[in-house]
Amino acid sequence: MNRLSEETSPYLLQHAHNPVDWYPWSPEAFERARAEHKPVIVSIGYSTCHWCHVMERESFEDPAVAELMNKYFVSIKVDREERPDVDAIYMEACQLLTGGGGWPLNCFLTPDGKPFYAGTYFPPQPAYNRPSWLDVLKYMADVWETHRETVLEQAERLTGHISKDTPPVVSPANQGEGGTPLKDIYERLRSQFDFAHGGFGGAPKFPSTMAVQWLMEYSWYFRQPEALQHAFFSLEKMISGGIYDQIGGGFARYATDREWNIPHFEKMLYDNALLIGVLADACKIASAQDPAGRFTALFSDTIRETLEWVSREMTSPEGAFYTAQDADSEGVEGKFYVWTKDEIREVLGADSEEFCRYYNVSEEGNWEETNILYRSTGSADLEESPFIHRKLYNQRMKLLTERSKRIWPLLDTKVLLDWNALMCSAYAKAYMVLGDENYKAAAVKNMDYLVGQMCEDGYPVHARTGGGAIPAFLDDYAFLIAALLDLLVITSEVRYLELAERYTEYVLEAFYDPEQHNMYSTRRNQTDIIVRKKDFYDNATPSGNSTMIHNLQRLNLIVSHAEWSNIPGRMLDTMRASVIQFPLSFSGWAQAFLHRTQPPVQIAVVGGDADEKAAAIRKKFIPNSVVMASDGYESVIPLFSGKPGQKESLIYLCENFACRAPVVSLDELWEMI
Repeated sequence: MNRLSEETSPYLLQHAHNPVDWYPWSPEAFERARAEHKPVIVSIGYSTCHWCHVMERESFEDPAVAELMNKYFVSIKVDREERPDVDAIYMEACQLLTGGGGWPLNCFLTPDGKPFYAGTYFPPQPAYNRPSWLDVLKYMADVWETHRETVLEQAERLTGHISKDTPPVVSPANQGEGGTPLKDIYERLRSQFDFAHGGFGGAPKFPSTMAVQWLMEYSWYFRQPEALQHAFFSLEKMISGGIYDQIGGGFARYATDREWNIPHFEKMLYDNALLIGVLADACKIASAQDPAGRFTALFSDTIRETLEWVSREMTSPEGAFYTAQDADSEGVEGKFYVWTKDEIREVLGADSEEFCRYYNVSEEGNWEETNILYRSTGSADLEESPFIHRKLYNQRMKLLTERSKRIWPLLDTKVLLDWNALMCSAYAKAYMVLGDENYKAAAVKNMDYLVGQMCEDGYPVHARTGGGAIPAFLDDYAFLIAALLDLLVITSEVRYLELAERYTEYVLEAFYDPEQHNMYSTRRNQTDIIVRKKDFYDNATPSGNSTMIHNLQRLNLIVSHAEWSNIPGRMLDTMRASVIQFPLSFSGWAQAFLHRTQPPVQIAVVGGDADEKAAAIRKKFIPNSVVMASDGYESVIPLFSGKPGQKESLIYLCENFACRAPVVSLDELWEMI
């Protein structure tokens, strides 16, 4: 048992019985390294990381390896999900040194935390064109003893490179506000379309939800049918593929093939939150443009099934959301999710053949002699029969019951503020389109938890760990503010607006760089890292930077803060060249550019039946808009200023901050939009 036994992170606890004398990330570890003049090993991973598990079994559980690590190094284990700031610093070091990265991430540092060597997975014996971990340890120990000055010089140079905080592609100084060619962004995205299977590029294939969202909004603004077609096609392919859990709902992290059929089986909270959000908007569009209702049913069913999974398997009694489910069970990737045909036949009996045809199940299997369930091309037509649809549903429920008897994958029960806020927003967006009061209740309960249990002295914390609370990062604040604004819209409760304004003010004070017009990932007074980093990329989740632009844009539609109004434009100007050249990597920024160039829409519904009318309006897809309801009594929200209501509510449509004469009926409103 080592020091990790006192932590709460499932990933750190997985290593608590290693013979390695692990420390958590703490001042004590570096104090010991300085006192004993030893280099530091920082090993970074997360609980559902397959190769992290492999390296632990092969190396960190080996007494001979542990003896070497304990003798010559001070070793620190880090959960990258708890400490994304630490991970970002040393991942960049790895990328600069090797040209690549990933997890597990193993980095060698000087006693003051500066990196001088890094790599990812190392095998127990030399293989895959990689040295063994034991060989790396011996070499690093020798280099530290015999060439320490060279090591220290390299660490200084590398830290200098990591400290740079400019955008990836610097925009020309003379490029004005008009230089945002949205058509060029679209053509860049289009060049990466996979027209055969949906999505972007080849394998491995990630959902790229922000890019799909951008395509839907671009199509709406510019009447570009191809953009919408590819967005819907991509979502349909994902839902039909093995990346989607056809039995229990929810999406896996990514597919290892172009066809979306072979998933990497881990399920992450954030992926599902983002996919629910984009599916909610897709459902709004489909309900208006899909007369047959096929896409509407497909998207709405997927939202419901995914949220059933979240409620059933990923939600604590207090309303918090857990982090992830592992890909492995019993040491085998995907074992929990796959089936043999005999297993299905035993559960479903005579009805199994039709089910197996529908989900591509064969005697020989479609993956490692077992079957991943995915739907055939055109199989959605089969489900158009209500009888078949119900029959397939009942069969899936039988298999879900049987599957629950298996040994489950590890559930990472960590509660992260940023990922929880994403799922809170997802519930709110699902409520807007589907109207299920349970979704609204789940969002409100989760937010109560976040602003109650995930705060200390009135300010948010990223996570709670054995050593206490980890203060919130930019992503935490950004996603929390976005969720607060979503809840403001669906509840009309001013407390959410007040918190959103308060946290926005703190972000601009503690994270914003007024000289570079962007934001640091860490607050200004953090002292336990060697550099403050800025994250510009919209990768697995939107960047905190691009999300704060959206938050400021939305706040400007609800309340007026003159001192904040110019910040989004300044931030966007620094990123124009990056977004145009690499829109798939900066899709959140691209969406903010889209909102900057297109007129915003404000809709205020005031009067006796305001909630009912506002709910109907929110079911329509209107990008860059805010729809607010008031009963007509005095409101502190400026959007309602000077807008009296009556028993039958008045609807005020304001575009580009100018309001038209109010109307009474929704039909009149639709004619105006």
